[in-house]
Amino acid sequence: MPDTQLDLLGSLQRSQMCGTLRASDAGKTVTLMGWVNRRRDLGNLIFVDLRDRTGLVQIVIDKESNPALHEKASRVRSEYVLAIVGNVKKRDDSTINKNVPTGEVEIIAHELRVLNDSKTPPFAPSDQAIGNEEVRLKYRYIDMRRPEMQANIELRSKVSLAIRKELSSHGFLEIETPFMTRSTPEGARDYLVPSRVYPGSFYALPQSPQLFKQILMISGFDKYFQIVRCFRDEDLRADRQPEFTQVDLETSFPTQDRVFEVVEAFLVAAFREAGIELKPPFPRMKYDDAIRKYGIDKPDMRLPEITDVREVFTEENLNALSLDPLLPVVAVRIPKVGELSRKERDDNKQLVASKPGVKVIDDLKRLEKSFPDAVTKLRATVEADADDLLVIVAGAPTEERTGLAMRKAAEAVYTSAGAMRLALTQKYKDKHGAFNKTGTANDYRFLWVTDFPMFEYDDKDGRWNAAHHPFTSPHEEDFGKLLSDPGAVRALAYDIVLNGTELGSGSIRIHRQDIQKQIFNALGMTDEEARSRFGFFLEALEYGTPPHGGIALGLDRIIMILAGADSLREVIPFPKTAKAVDLMVDAPTPVSATQLKELGIAVKG
Repeated sequence: MPDTQLDLLGSLQRSQMCGTLRASDAGKTVTLMGWVNRRRDLGNLIFVDLRDRTGLVQIVIDKESNPALHEKASRVRSEYVLAIVGNVKKRDDSTINKNVPTGEVEIIAHELRVLNDSKTPPFAPSDQAIGNEEVRLKYRYIDMRRPEMQANIELRSKVSLAIRKELSSHGFLEIETPFMTRSTPEGARDYLVPSRVYPGSFYALPQSPQLFKQILMISGFDKYFQIVRCFRDEDLRADRQPEFTQVDLETSFPTQDRVFEVVEAFLVAAFREAGIELKPPFPRMKYDDAIRKYGIDKPDMRLPEITDVREVFTEENLNALSLDPLLPVVAVRIPKVGELSRKERDDNKQLVASKPGVKVIDDLKRLEKSFPDAVTKLRATVEADADDLLVIVAGAPTEERTGLAMRKAAEAVYTSAGAMRLALTQKYKDKHGAFNKTGTANDYRFLWVTDFPMFEYDDKDGRWNAAHHPFTSPHEEDFGKLLSDPGAVRALAYDIVLNGTELGSGSIRIHRQDIQKQIFNALGMTDEEARSRFGFFLEALEYGTPPHGGIALGLDRIIMILAGADSLREVIPFPKTAKAVDLMVDAPTPVSATQLKELGIAVKG
């Protein structure tokens, strides 16, 4: 039973929100509704901080002027839901609370309705830190009352609206695509939905609206967009969820530049909602250059580049160090790290220890004893200060010298150096004041990465796979290499990257049947296999398909960055845990035997 008698709302209507009151409202009679953030009983006076999603305001109940109201307020507790009618009064200068926007005023209550009581919550929305994330997710409805979560979800709404407005202003139509579709060729990552009507058959929840948005281009809707829910059954990380939201768009007759302009325009609008002004156009970098300079295809441009230092070593130096002269020799510089212990150096080497054929040299004092001239040139080449950490990453001699083998060995050196660059930066940023990977409000470094490889070789299966997806168009000048040298074919694919995080990925698509057939052949796919996997789409291509292209950006990631959050769970209203569990509703759960029987499903194991 409630501790106090509950009231009905009746015809009472809220006149304004708690957090909007200011000194200019003094003298007004207002009706406020919200939750009790805090109650303080000072005898003749009771103070209640009433909270809604806009903020909180102080309510004053005076025993002398209204004993019955005071008695009622004495039974109010945290998280009770109240309606208050009262007069806005400007506070005396000595009682102004400068910590809240409403701190210049208070409400002298003359009516109080207790609309609902509350159990004592497992944590208070006013708590500054809540250590147990599982408790937060189980009681998400309490967690989302916290000001930080309210601000994040409101930001998400504003950014989504800004993106919709911007794309609509460019003539894009918002069109919904199906949630229940057929399983993809990469179906191991699909969430499946059994069909009751067709036992043994399944729908799949889409990992992306990719084929549907391309079919919309064939249908004549030349500018499509959607803020769409997608699903992927894979292991989770801080920036991954099994269901996620992406800003999806496609356009007909595009150039790559036009896609970039559209994306930059809606990102400008989105970031403006968070008070951040971006300055397009964003810089561009080819994939090969990104790997060579940063060792990764999503480079954080705030950190120093990897430096090619091959020329500082003679052939004799390289032979003495057992380094392959045909593979890259690069230096990673981390500023202001200072002297390291032997254990620290050994620990740092483990950052790339799992990559065969890659050698790491991190003890420059020892190297200098044997090769003083090379180390002198090395320090000059990378412009290193005395307290900077320098690590050399190179390739050990390899027996296989084919073009493909050497390309892969060279890329292994660059990507190992890139991994070490990021790991060392993160490791030493606080201890030694090196570059901070989280960035600042004025340090948003966007980059377009272009000209990705069309194919990647799978050593295990001994075959080429599509690096992006098989509907990505290759560069026209690379058509002749599709069968003779697939590893050298560049795709008209592009990523938009921000401070080391991939925000989105897209491409110009294949719109011609003959080229699509060549791509399938390069992937080792027969005509029959292609028809069985993509038949409905290949048939659509036969009916006048225009050139088209597009992109999809992760909305959750954009909001996470704008909110300064460390996890997607901070900007998604009802997220899953790292084990893909919804603790609030307790999902997934088994279903009844009756349901399984109706679906023709038997659970084994």
